[in-house]
Amino acid sequence: MTTADFKRPKLELPNGADKLLLHSCCAPCSGEVMEAIQASGIDYTIFFYNPNIHPQKEYLIRKDENIRFAEQHGVPFIDADYDTDNWFERAKGMEWEPERGIRCTMCFDMRFERTALYAAENGFSVISSSLGISRWKNMQQINDCGQRAAAHYPGMVYWDYNWRKQGGSSRMIEISKREQFYQQEYCGCVYSLRDSNLHRKSQGRPLIKLGKLYYGKEDELA
Repeated sequence: MTTADFKRPKLELPNGADKLLLHSCCAPCSGEVMEAIQASGIDYTIFFYNPNIHPQKEYLIRKDENIRFAEQHGVPFIDADYDTDNWFERAKGMEWEPERGIRCTMCFDMRFERTALYAAENGFSVISSSLGISRWKNMQQINDCGQRAAAHYPGMVYWDYNWRKQGGSSRMIEISKREQFYQQEYCGCVYSLRDSNLHRKSQGRPLIKLGKLYYGKEDELA
């Protein structure tokens, strides 16, 4: 079933809230989430805080794609700090931890802590994230981090809606191809890039080339 054929359910924010602060990790993951929220008439703002993404070239490509899609939909976009030094300081000792391990928990905690802080300072009582739509991620790990961040502020809720259900993950890819989003080939941090390239090398595959692959443009690379 395509996005055009799918009848979206009416979504409602927890506790009768009237607006949402949505942490976005990238355009491909947030595309379906944004369209689902918008179809329900929910007032929301994108919060882009991802100091884990390296190198800076990759960070800027991902951010610019997200800005493009937000502007296309008339959605406010908050461009938060790229405080990489803070991220690397927190990651010390976790450089060789596996994907979905404690380094990822640290990373989610850091991003959600800043999301919740901005929400508290700007009148948002509900936060959520596009991170959970990816099947490469541990949804429970993400939800735990989001709920932990929200718990610091009385009355704040992390909305743990399952964006994957009812074909959400498939529509994520469909929208990415329709919009020809940049297709990142690793999660974001330098350790993820390192491990992805080590895996590719072990299989005799070429290493990742930053800024080259876009959804819907695969034939141009052939």
